[in-house]
Amino acid sequence: MAKKRPQTKATKPQLKDGARTAGRDEPVPVVGAREPCPCGSGRRYKACHGRAASHAVTELVQRPFEGLPGECDWVALRELVPAATVELTLKGGLPDGVPSVTLATVLPMAWPALRRDDGSVLLGLQNDTPSGDLSRDLAGTLQRALTAEPGTPVTAAPAPAEAVRLQDLLDPDAAFEPTVHSGFEFWVPASAEQASPEVAASLERANAAAIPTVKLPGVDAAYWCETPEKNHLRWVMPHPEEQLLDALARLHAAGTSSLGEGTRLVGSFRAHGLMVPVWDLPTTMGAEECEKPAAEFAERLAGALKSDAPLTAEERRARGGLTNRQVTLS
Repeated sequence: MAKKRPQTKATKPQLKDGARTAGRDEPVPVVGAREPCPCGSGRRYKACHGRAASHAVTELVQRPFEGLPGECDWVALRELVPAATVELTLKGGLPDGVPSVTLATVLPMAWPALRRDDGSVLLGLQNDTPSGDLSRDLAGTLQRALTAEPGTPVTAAPAPAEAVRLQDLLDPDAAFEPTVHSGFEFWVPASAEQASPEVAASLERANAAAIPTVKLPGVDAAYWCETPEKNHLRWVMPHPEEQLLDALARLHAAGTSSLGEGTRLVGSFRAHGLMVPVWDLPTTMGAEECEKPAAEFAERLAGALKSDAPLTAEERRARGGLTNRQVTLS
């Protein structure tokens, strides 16, 4: 389920708050693109302060989930995990008529969101979004889903540059606890007698393509997965990239970067501003057998992250090898 996405040059970690008036901090009122700019420059809005607002719509936010509980798991569910759900908690509670809001990796027919017959909402995470701020686009989809007619899917739509983000809608103190599923049967509520033909066909295709995946319980945001030739551990980590690369290089040079016999640290992904180290595992190593070695590696990594000593020549070579084996997903 890992996939490359088109890259957009980023200049700031977060979107601008909106266009500003010349020499002042007050936000520019919303006007038509061809109307005079409120700043008094005499130019049309689209050629003056509207240019910054237009850029904000496409500017890439490198860490769209920053500040949310479970940022690493958000990244994993967006890029690496085929089938998973998380119950979301909204600030101020749920609106009337909405019994629950659930984040899902994928929805039938790649719907951005779905308002079920009972009023509950499913929000899809692995869809393409129209702007460079995934958090804002998802928040806009969620808002539309909360007011959609029960029993209807929600289509994609661009959100204005000043729109709210997930960080504005979700309770920052609520736990983010993914449930990984073996398939996509969660699409169809237990109360439904059967899925529509379209949903049933989409469910069959999705189940056929899903890679068996397990979230390790002993460490944060580490996901074991099974492929025909070998198994893997993909571990989303919150540490700054340069610091993490140095620490991994120290362990690699010391021969302690593996997870045991037959395992190997083979490289990493970059995804939404975070690094995801990847290990190859033998087919005989299941998720349960991976738990203890992963916890022991976490202790070794914590020690390596504390070191600020210059890298040795061997560690620099190890770091160069790790850097060359990085793949950017987003």
